[in-house]
Amino acid sequence: MSSPARGGGAPEDQGAGGEPGVEQGGRGTWRHAAFHVATTIATPAAYAPLPFAVASLGWPLGVCSLVIGTLVTWCSSLVVASLWQWNGEKHTSYRLLAKSIFGPWGYWYVSLFQQVASVGNNIAIQIAAGSSLKAVYKHYYTSDDGAMNLQQFILLFGAFELLLSQLPDIHSLRWVNAICTASTIGFAGTTIGVTIYDGYQINRKEVSYSLQGNTATKIFRAFNALGTIAFSFGDAMLPEIESTVREPVKANMYKGVSAAYMIIVVSYWTLAFSGYWAFGSEVQPYILSSLTAPRWTIVMANLFAVIQIAGCFQIYCRPTFAHFEERAQANKRSSRSFLWRVMYTSAYMAAITLISAAMPFFGDFVSICGAVGFAPLDFVLPALALLKTSKLPNNLGLQCAVKVLSSAVAVLFSIIGALACIGAIRSIALDVKTYKFFHDM
Repeated sequence: MSSPARGGGAPEDQGAGGEPGVEQGGRGTWRHAAFHVATTIATPAAYAPLPFAVASLGWPLGVCSLVIGTLVTWCSSLVVASLWQWNGEKHTSYRLLAKSIFGPWGYWYVSLFQQVASVGNNIAIQIAAGSSLKAVYKHYYTSDDGAMNLQQFILLFGAFELLLSQLPDIHSLRWVNAICTASTIGFAGTTIGVTIYDGYQINRKEVSYSLQGNTATKIFRAFNALGTIAFSFGDAMLPEIESTVREPVKANMYKGVSAAYMIIVVSYWTLAFSGYWAFGSEVQPYILSSLTAPRWTIVMANLFAVIQIAGCFQIYCRPTFAHFEERAQANKRSSRSFLWRVMYTSAYMAAITLISAAMPFFGDFVSICGAVGFAPLDFVLPALALLKTSKLPNNLGLQCAVKVLSSAVAVLFSIIGALACIGAIRSIALDVKTYKFFHDM
């Protein structure tokens, strides 16, 4: 197990590189891996802003960005899966894998960005879950007198997640995530169907596809959109998921990742393009807010969204929980103590719920999380890891091509991450000026 290193270095990995909260010796099948990967990537919070992102970029750039994002992250996921045991040792977390390749700086690089990605993702999807619960509630309770507000639904969702947080590891979530994967398909199918239905009800001559706002607004919205697309493919937990898979681990993980991406490609592209086609430049940052009829299907889509988010939230809790468990081990406290687990999961949920309720700016958190958290982990680091480990084809021509492509991906997505971060910070600053804290969106 890991323990604090002397002199401020990364914790030492012992044996097979295990760490708290990660199952040692996988039992999951490739289907379980597909459930976990699909649950962490294909969330309603990832689907829902894609039409708005495409609308912020326009048809040519929006389509190209989404297609390139899909191909790069699929390849990056396969690269990370292939490196899980690259030096003969099993690396059960992204942090330990990065340390084995890059040394201590790799450990702390991943620790920082994984926490940003995990916490930012959970803030964004808790806002989305609260919004979906409120939408279902408003369908049945139309009076404004005594109506529940968004913050109350965020609090209810947080309480439910606190209960799920008592499950010990990712493998224990496999059936939760199987249900969530089914809900992902249900959400995508329902939302796409209603979007196309609404699109045909609208007078097509009134739908505009031109970019909105002045020059500065167009530029910053485009930056924001790039962060949103990066968020939509975010998966900072692949080594942790791979550690739950049985032998042959790599083959099962390749199948699981590819199966998950088949779902992602069909659903992401269809929803993104149909949403922009249906509503044009007027599409909302959360696509469900643009839908109007039939109302029962909108209720169903929102329920699918809440179910799927419940599982995704749990996957992204785990890196933070692992840090708490490391501290417990360092202090000779049992990391499996029920009381200790209730204490740190309660503290985590209280912090996430408070931020979500105070600043329910869904689109802004999606963009900044994609820019600062997922772009470094899902685009930049896998490309650098491939170059560092020299896991390249034997053919000299292919070697050169892989090196050039990997270098280009690392540089390009570092720039995109920086631009997206600028756009997201500007949007948050504008929203804070426009809305009060704890605003009922």
